[in-house]
Order: sequence, then C-alpha cells, then structure tokens
Amino acid sequence: VLGSIISGAEDHGTCSLVPPLLPQPIRAGGRAVKCFRVMAGKMQSCNLMSRQLLKTGHACRRLQGLTAVTLRTYTDVAPVDADVTVVGSGPGGYVAAIKAAQLGFKTVCVEKNNTLGGTCLNVGCIPSKALLNNSYLYHLAHGKDFASRGIEITGMNLNLEKMMEQKSNAVKSLTGGIAHLFKQNKVTHIQGHGKITGKNQVTTHCSDGSTQIINSKNILIATGSEVTPFPGIQIDEETIVSSTGALSLKQVPEKLVVIGAGVIGVELGSVWQRLGSEVTAIEFLGHVGGIGIDMEITKNFQRILQKQGLKFKLNTKVTSSAKRPDGKIDVFFEAAAGGKADTITCDVLLVSIGRRPFTDNLGLQEVGIEVDKRGQIPVNNRFQTKIPNIFAIGDVIAGPMLAHKAEDEGIVCVEGMAGGAVHIDYNCVPSVVYTHPEVAWVGKSEEQLKEEGIPYKIGKFPFAANSRAKTNNDTDGLVKILGHKETDRMLGAHIIGSGAGEMINEATLAMEYGASCEDVARVCHAHPTVSEAFREANIAAAFGKAINF
Repeated sequence: VLGSIISGAEDHGTCSLVPPLLPQPIRAGGRAVKCFRVMAGKMQSCNLMSRQLLKTGHACRRLQGLTAVTLRTYTDVAPVDADVTVVGSGPGGYVAAIKAAQLGFKTVCVEKNNTLGGTCLNVGCIPSKALLNNSYLYHLAHGKDFASRGIEITGMNLNLEKMMEQKSNAVKSLTGGIAHLFKQNKVTHIQGHGKITGKNQVTTHCSDGSTQIINSKNILIATGSEVTPFPGIQIDEETIVSSTGALSLKQVPEKLVVIGAGVIGVELGSVWQRLGSEVTAIEFLGHVGGIGIDMEITKNFQRILQKQGLKFKLNTKVTSSAKRPDGKIDVFFEAAAGGKADTITCDVLLVSIGRRPFTDNLGLQEVGIEVDKRGQIPVNNRFQTKIPNIFAIGDVIAGPMLAHKAEDEGIVCVEGMAGGAVHIDYNCVPSVVYTHPEVAWVGKSEEQLKEEGIPYKIGKFPFAANSRAKTNNDTDGLVKILGHKETDRMLGAHIIGSGAGEMINEATLAMEYGASCEDVARVCHAHPTVSEAFREANIAAAFGKAINF
C-alpha cells in the first residue's frame, strides 16, 4: 500500500489514500516527490520510494547514519491553512461552512462520521420524518379512513424492509447533496475526529490512523448533541434502543414502552403505534410534548393521541429495567412524587429522555474553554467563547436543540466573522412535533405570559370550522393566537392540526416583523386553505370574534 514515510523527518508529509486528496506531494527536507493513486497492477513499492529518497538526499539530517528506516502504512499529510475551520457537519456546521465559503473565506469542515449532515440527516430529523409520513399513509390505508372515503383495499400488507429502504434512500440523497454543495462552494471536507490543539489549530484524527493538522484563523465548534443516557439502563440498539435504534427496528414490536413523552418520544411512539405496536409512554412531567408547549394545546394533543391508541403514564418516573429469560423487558416505575412501585413488560424499550451537548475529546479544557453544569459551551452574543477566534453554535450552546436554530446561528456567526451584524430573536424560533395532527408553536405560551405579568388577549379558531379541513375530512385541532392586550402585537401562536408545521412559518414571519394581530387579519388568504384558520384566529384576537365561527 502506497503511503510510507521516513520516520522522524522534518517538515515531512505523506500521501493520504482518501481519494479527494490524491495526488498529494510527499515532502521531505523541503523537496517534493509526487505520490500517485494506486492503480491495479501498477503498485509502487514503499521501500523503493524510501530508498530513492535516501539516495537522492531528500531524507532529513536526523536520518544520517541510520542503518534502517521505520515505515508506516498511513501517515500525516501536509498541514492545511484555512480562514474558517468548522468542526461538525450537522445543520449548523454545514450551513456555516457553506456561508463562510460564499463570503470568501477559505473554509474547511471536519466531520468524524462517514457521511455529512450530522444527527439530523443521518439518525434524526430526516429518517424520522420519512417513517412518520409512510406510517401515516399505512395507517390511513389499513384503518377505516380510506374506507370512509370510498377507497376499499383488500390484501394489503406491511413491507417494513421496503419502508426502511425508502427512509435510507432519502437520507443518502440528502447527505450526498451536502457533499455536492461543499464541492460547488469550494468547501474542503476532511473526514476524521477534529480536536482543537491550539487557539488557531485543529488536528483531525482519521480512521486509518493518520492525522491532518489545520492551521485556522477562526474555529467554529458545531459538534451537536448525543442521546442522554438513562442511569442503570444499558442501550443495545436492538431491544433497548435510543432514537437511533428505534429508526431501524427489524420488526414491529408487539409492545413498546417509551421513556419520555417529549417531542421525540411521541413522534417515534406514533410511528410504531401506526404500524401495529401497543405503545405506552411514561413521562415524568404532567403533560406530553415537552417544554414550551401551551397547556391548552397539550391537553388537546394528548386526547387526540389517546384516541389513536397511544397510552400515557404521566407524573411517573422509571426507576430501572430488567431483561427476562424470554427476551422481554420488565420496566419498573412509580409516581414521580414517590409511591408504590409497578411494572410493565414490553418487547422493545425506547429511551427518549432528551439529548446532551457532544464535546467529547474536543480539546476544550486543553485550550482553556470550560463547559457549564449542563455541558454547554458559554458564548457571548457573537458566539465567541472565552477565546475570541473560537466560536460555538447549535446544540453545544444554550437554547433549544433544534436544527433550524443551529442553521441560523451558523449563518450569523460567520457573517459576524466578516464584520457583519450578529442578531437572532430566539422568541421567533418555531418548534414542531411531526405527529398527526402536527403541533407547532412560536413565541410565548399563555403560561409564560401569565408568569411574566404581560397583559394578553386570545383568539382561537377550530379546524372543524375550516372549509378545507372539512373537505379533507381532517378536522382535529385549532389555532390559538396570543396578542398584547394594549398594543395588539402578536406575542405567540400555537397550532395543532394537519399542516401546522408549515403554517407556523407565517406566524414566525409576522412576529419577526413585529406584526399586530390586525395586520394578519387584514391579509387576504386563498380560499379554501387550512391557513385561513390562522387568519380567522387573528381576526378573533384583533376584533373579539371570528367570521366563520
């Protein structure tokens, strides 16, 4: 295998067998020898190359008088210089890298995994949405919905392997798309684990044992997050799974227990319930949907999910689990406030209690950057750490762990490096739960407004009164608008219903521009559309009464 090196040489570099880097000059003693790709039948001897270097005097002075030369299969390549080095290629990292390159920075993006896109594209947002969509279609066809529409199907079967294949194809297409965007925007991609080894240096440790040093004017940490482990429960990604394993089960479990009824828990619980599992979610809090959801919305949400077949144990904590000889799993739980212990048995246990920042072996402490008690990296309003040219965005810093929040931070962060303004209104970052119906919200909840003592008014409109929802026979849910009681400024929007994840963007745009409820109420909306319900809720907030309800 081509790629040997003279051990101990000064200013040496060797060939890398990573295709994008070949051909690569091998440097020894300040001179260069071209290293070419190994082709079938045309392999050049590593020993021959070493002898040639020694014979021509290209070896460094330290090797003079040695009778043997130590050879290695893979070795370090010449250092790379960059203006911006992004560590991590998730939604925040890859977007930041592309934007930096578009602004004229020489940009490098380091990614430890084989594919780009981070958790979101590989084992998060994208594969879960594929399964949510396809399981919903199966649910419509397998249940009574199609029959109620005059569509009668006989002999229908679930091909889980094919469903997983469609999910994988979507992931492959999108991760490959990022690689294309990197090439198009001239972003250098280096595969390996990036570690900060100086305030202007990142060292990448590759899977083949080689290292790549990157000397960079600016470093941007975008390493994302990882699944939070549950103390005492060992995940094997087969029968005791995290969200990653739950996306790739080989068969539909008869009984599935989910620890956590937050966004990820109810989404994945919905997938397997639609496909035939008996699903029970155990939640420490007293509501479903996680932090930030409006309490009126979550009550409606829980009622609809229970109607679909999901079961919930709220205000309940899991204490431990144990595998039985027959392969089933006993899950032990009790009231969150303490009380009598109880047990539930399942075939698969999904641990979904949240995520935590991923900063393992990143070199933070070595350069003097400390993390807080949550494991997050403290940054200022320009996303700078305590070292001004080292920045951090996304899940590794404070704020909601959302892909679109990380994307926005990545863009404004590199714009700041170029001298631009850095501003994000975190009150205008929407959240979406991609069940059916979807749940989406932006801005303040009613509970937050009460807690902060802000005077408010409410406008509501049910989808049962919306003409498009009626024609679609999909009328669960409502739109709830919160406006300032004195100024009419929109303070929050909360939607549960089909298409809520799309509709919430209109609310986000309105709030970003500081719109009043009347502003939205006076905007013409196409008829018939479900978004008319959003307008009607704003009419109710602005004028006290909707038109069509």
